[in-house]
Formats: sequence, C-alpha cells, structure tokens
Amino acid sequence: MGTPELISPRSPRVSAARRLARRAFRARERRFIAEGPQAVREAIAHRTGGEPTLVELFATVDAAERHAEIIAAAHTAGVRVHHADDRTVADISQTVTPQGLVGVCRFLDTPFETVLAARPQLIAVLAHVRDPGNAGTVLRCADAAGADAVVLTDASVDLYNPKSVRASVGSLFHLPVAVGVPVEQVMAGLRGVGARLLAADGAGDRDLDAELDAGSMGGPTAWVFGNEAWGLPEETRALADAVVRVPIHGKAESLNLATAAAVCLYASARAQRTAGGCRALPSA
Repeated sequence: MGTPELISPRSPRVSAARRLARRAFRARERRFIAEGPQAVREAIAHRTGGEPTLVELFATVDAAERHAEIIAAAHTAGVRVHHADDRTVADISQTVTPQGLVGVCRFLDTPFETVLAARPQLIAVLAHVRDPGNAGTVLRCADAAGADAVVLTDASVDLYNPKSVRASVGSLFHLPVAVGVPVEQVMAGLRGVGARLLAADGAGDRDLDAELDAGSMGGPTAWVFGNEAWGLPEETRALADAVVRVPIHGKAESLNLATAAAVCLYASARAQRTAGGCRALPSA
C-alpha cells in the first residue's frame, strides 16, 4: 500500500480548522477542535442532532498507522479523513506536542431546558470559572462521579476552548453540558426541579463531613463552583440553600478548584447510592 496523498497546508480545509483556535470563529461556525486519540475516538462515537459529532479528521501518516482502528471507524461513520504532514497537523493543533490526530467537531451543548426536563439528580454548575483547564477537569470529575449534567454560566469560560476540551479527556462527549446560562436562571431552574443547591466555598458555614453525617445529601443536588482565585460572589452564595466547605484536616492552606469539586461530587455520589438515597443500589 502506497503512502497516502497529503492535504496541502494551504488548503481551505486546513485554514478553516486552524481558525477554530479563535472563539469568535468557533461561535460563527459552531465547530471546535478535539485533539488526540481519546477525544477523537469519543467524538466518532458521539452524535449531535442525529449526525456524527466529528465532521472531519486530520491525521499524520504515522498517527494513522498507529491508530488504524480510529481511522477505520471515522471512515465507517462517513467522516472525511485528511492525511497531513506533521507540521500541518501541528499548525492546527493547540498543543506543544501534538499526538497526530486533530478532529473538527460540531458544537454539542444541550439546552438548559432539556437538562431540567431530565430532572437531574447530580449536577455541577460552573459559575464564574475562568480557567479553561479547570473547567475541563471539573467536567471530567463530574463525568467520573456519575453526574447527570454540567452547566457553565454566562460568566464562565468557553466550553470549546481547546484547553477545556483537552482537560476533559473525552468526558465532554459523555454527559449533557449546558452553556451561557445566567446564574440566577440556573439556580431557579434547578431548584424548580427539586435540586438542593450547595455552593462550594472554603469559607462556607457548613462542613461537608457534617452534611454527610447528618444524612442530608442523599437527594438531588447541584454543586455550584466559583472562580479559582476569589470563589463565589456573595450574591451567588445567597442564592444557594447552603454554603459548604471541604474540611482541611492537615496544614494545607486550601484545595484547588478541581480537587474540591472532585471531593464534593464524590461525596454526593456516595450519599445518593447508600440506602435511602435517590440512587440506592438495587438489591442483590
């Protein structure tokens, strides 16, 4: 089998993909970049509006050989596959060390009303989260903890920022994510479908351990996470049913956002799966 023909670095397809590094262009085209075998594999399996979420795939010859099953799956899904040289893929990629596979994907966010209609039991709300890496990592934590949805308010970072997509490590394709919703609307909507609203804050007057011991975390819960540097503004904390802190038992000054989110989400997941919780395990 001969070497595949390589797409020209000056191709309009390459130029369009490269421009997706800019938020304005992503918003206009409703497309974003997913990099690496894990994200591309998940994008191939995902569908948006009945169509494959992955629109086209750029692959170096070496990556195409190493990940032949991904290339085959893309062809089967009807995705356009472009072979390219290393420099062309690196120009499209947003990483220092590209992995040779870069996919162009359709936007896949879910309307907030659809999230509410599903009556979620565990939700992560990112309010005022500005760091894309943190946003993607919290999304990954929510996925791992079995959350039903993630909501990014209109004051938070762009879900489709390449750093957010990379940090989610494919979890972006696993659960509904609503974006651009005012925090007041988020809080009112989730309370309206029966969720208890817990604001995570290091200065909270309620202790996470005490909440667990009191058995108050077994019902539908929305955790609200704030800005990495200054937490949640007072007006957002005031909308919550409780402001909860993760106890620091050692000498650490604090926990970073993603670590605190993981602790909070797993605490709720555990509480909801115990006897009497809304996610109680079925009897043997």
